[in-house]
Order: sequence, then structure tokens, then C-alpha cells
Amino acid sequence: ADTVVTGIVGAAGLKPTIEAIKLKKDIALANKETLISGGSVINPLVEEYGVNMLPADSEHSAIFQCLQGVPPGGLRRIILTASGGAFRDMSKDELFRMCEEEPRIIQAKATTHPNWDMGAKITLDSATMMNKGLEVIEAHYLFGASYDDIDIVVHPQSIVHSMVETQDTSCIAQLGWADMRLPLVYSVSWPHRLKMPYKPLDLTQLGTLTFKAPDMEKYPCIGLAYEAGRAGGTMTAVLNAANEAANEMFRADVGLGLLDIPKLIEGAMEAHKDDLKTSDIVLDDILGCDAWAREYVARMTEKVKSAPILL
Repeated sequence: ADTVVTGIVGAAGLKPTIEAIKLKKDIALANKETLISGGSVINPLVEEYGVNMLPADSEHSAIFQCLQGVPPGGLRRIILTASGGAFRDMSKDELFRMCEEEPRIIQAKATTHPNWDMGAKITLDSATMMNKGLEVIEAHYLFGASYDDIDIVVHPQSIVHSMVETQDTSCIAQLGWADMRLPLVYSVSWPHRLKMPYKPLDLTQLGTLTFKAPDMEKYPCIGLAYEAGRAGGTMTAVLNAANEAANEMFRADVGLGLLDIPKLIEGAMEAHKDDLKTSDIVLDDILGCDAWAREYVARMTEKVKSAPILL
């Protein structure tokens, strides 16, 4: 095979991706955690072995498609669209109240996505909007954009899959139905466009497309992802591992509430600051931080469960 599709959920996809790169295989990346945890290791390997790394997830495929024909230096800003997840129609106060008073309803709703048919882990990440925060970090590593030049916009219809703004302020968007087949096909057929038997997009069926800014207080995971990305180095590995561990425990019904997830992640990031490594990072550094963050979350779970929700 000339191309390897990496679709293993979580940081577990890191090692297989590295091995595929060393075999000089192009990578169709459906596993965002690979770059989030190990971008500082992966990107130099991609350059060293002369392979292509093409995004197979919806938003980054959209950005990649929009950038076709944009000259070097032409990108001004990346605009990632987000469905808003399971709680997009709730206010912050309503969500926080229900987290305290009706946690079972919140738990059931958090694992059901309004638009996409995804796995359990990603569906919960969408509910906390950590999924979008992780995509910000992935966009930074894939396209070289500064974190100050990557924005998130909530777009409930999930038709505009992302946009780029060029230096002359022109905005280029990629549109399509909420169907993961198209970005996957493009990742393995690029630079060609294959004729596919998918339902064509009909804007007249939609009528209205809406956009709004995300509520950063309602979704603290977004801010944590930006903070980890700007810190750089091993901090993104800690963010990712802490989120994976907290996400898994929430779904395992061990007593964690939805708002305990960002508490655990923030605690792990704060505890890692003295050990943060930002240069000469190797795979063992990433794997060590990954293991440490998971252990930290496991240790702190009982304390976080007993902490009050701040309204």
C-alpha cells in the first residue's frame, strides 16, 4: 500500500503512525490525537522521510481542500466550525444546574450527538467541545497556523465544514452533508477528484445556515486546549491523555460529572508545568507524559468528584 489510514482512537495511534512514516507511507490521518500528543515528533519525521500527511477528518480535510491553490504565505486565518455538541441549545446556567441536579440526564445526553454518527469517545468530546479544542492543536501542526490565527465558530447545521481566510480577507469554505466518507476518500485520492455516488448538496433544502461564537465559560475545555497549545512541547500530550482518561471514566459511570472533566485536565496541566519540556522532545518523552497524566487523573478522581460545581 502507498497510503496508511490511521484511525485508531486516542494516543494509541501514535506508534503505528510513526512506523508507517518510517516505511515511507503517506498518512491519511483520521486520528487527531497522534498530532496533538506527538506533533513535535511526528512533523520532523514527515519531513525527514518525505511523506505526505493528509487529514481524513471533516474539518481539517475542509481546510486542506480550501487551501488548494492558495500560495505560500497566503493563509491569514483558519476558521474551524463546530456543531456545538449535545448541549449547544442550553445556556451555561442551565447546563451547570442540570450537572448538579440531574447528572443522569446529562450523562445520557453527553453521549448522543445531534448531527454525526461517531464513536463514544468523540461524541463526549463534542459535548465538552474538547473535540474542537483538540482540532485547534491539530490545525496548528498540520497547517502551521499560529494559535492566534485559529478561530472556532459554532455552526449547528454542520454543512460548512471549515473555512480559511486569505491575506486579502477573502474567505473560502468547504460545504457538504455531514458524511465522513468524502474527507476519507479525498485523503487517499488527493490530488484527484473521484466521481462518487453520494447525495449532492442542495442548499435550497437547507434554507438557513447559522453561526455564533462558542461560550468559553460554558465550555472550559476550549480554553484549556488553547493554553496547552500555546505552552507547546509536552503540554499537549498531557492535555490529551488527561482528557482521554477523564472521558473514559465519565463513560464508565464511576461517579464523575461532566464538569469534572475540565477540572481533571486543568489539574494535570498545572501539575505538569514544572516538568514541561519544549525542546529536543523524543517519543519516550511523549509516552512518559501520556502515562503520567493518566495516572494523575486516576489519583485525583475522588477529590474532583467531591468538589463543588461553581455556578
